[in-house]
Formats: sequence, C-alpha cells, structure tokens
Amino acid sequence: MIDRDQADLLLTTTRSVRKRLDFSRPVPDELVLECIEVAIQAPTGSNAQGWSFVVVTDPAKRQAIGEIYAKAFALYRMMPDPEYVAGDPRAASRAGVVDSASYLADHMHEASHLFIPCIEGRVEEAGLMAQASIYGSILPAAWSFMLAARARGLGTAWTSLHLMFEEEAREVLEIPAHITQAGLFPVAYYTGEDFKPAKRLPASALTHWNTWGETR
Repeated sequence: MIDRDQADLLLTTTRSVRKRLDFSRPVPDELVLECIEVAIQAPTGSNAQGWSFVVVTDPAKRQAIGEIYAKAFALYRMMPDPEYVAGDPRAASRAGVVDSASYLADHMHEASHLFIPCIEGRVEEAGLMAQASIYGSILPAAWSFMLAARARGLGTAWTSLHLMFEEEAREVLEIPAHITQAGLFPVAYYTGEDFKPAKRLPASALTHWNTWGETR
C-alpha cells in the first residue's frame, strides 16, 4: 500500500526551513486546513483528541507574535553553547542553525500563516507521566502537520522559543488559560528542491539494547 522509498524520502527530508521560506507567495488557507486534517489523524493519549490549532494570518497579530519570538531568541542567543566531543556532527551544524534561526527571528512575522498547535490542560506542576501524556498527545500531530506541509510544497520550522513568553502570546491570540501552546511554526512555500537527509549520529550509537550502554 505504501511506497517505502517515497515514505522514507518524506520522513528524512522534512527539515526545519528558515532562510528558504518564500514570504512573497501567499499560502491558501485551504492548503493549511488540508495539513491540519492530516495532523488530527495522529495518535493521541487515551484517544482524548484534546488538541486545537491556532492559525494566525492577521498582519498585526503576526507582527506581535514575531516580536515575542524575536525577544525570546535574543535571550536564547545569550545561552552557552552545548559542548560536544570532537567529530560529533551536531557541533558542526550548530553555527548554521543559529545563523538561520537569527534570520527567522527577523522575518517570522512575514510568513503568511503562523501555526500554533495547542492541547487542553496545564502540566507545569504535574508529574512526569502527566507531562508525557499531554505532550505526547499534541507533538505527533505537530510533526504530522510538518510532513503534510512538506508533501504539499510548503516549508515549516519547529520553534518553541516564544513559550518563554507564552502568556503574552496567549493575550494576543485570546487563548484560554487552560490551553497549553506546544510550539510555533511559520508556514510558507519554500525555494529550491535540494532537501536531503541531515548528518546524524548512526542509530547504532544511539541505541541501547535491554540495558543502558549495551550495543550491538
């Protein structure tokens, strides 16, 4: 039923797109709704389906959310870089990511659509199981949205920095206090077609069999 090569291509080339977002081409609302229709087929804890999605197209509100994101990014830039061992591919990509993220911080508001996945409930003071359940019920839908967008020629970028100032975003968008925002995704057409799998550590280096530290 499924072409494995095409499925693997979609899964391995769905990147966070920042500098290559084409802000000059408006995205039809109907295309975004198609992606949400795909997203709500994702797994959800206890089949609760407590998700909701805020799509921001109003220019003034996009500007306000963009300013919140930029303020959070400025704080992020002051955080110390993580330390990696020599040869770790994550170290080589760090500078490029920060550079493209800086570009996105300056242009977030220019995306014709900003997509914010949300979930019912607050878990700040809850235990680990409740936190895992809440986020496990919305993050698969958010990833499905990214995949559906990629399949339709749209670029997205998974960001969460605006959550430093979640209450400010809530006020701008009039999101109820009992609703948790889980991210912020600019949505736009992208330029170029040369998406490829990213450099990652091999699965064997990240997999533990039966006991932590046991490899094959």
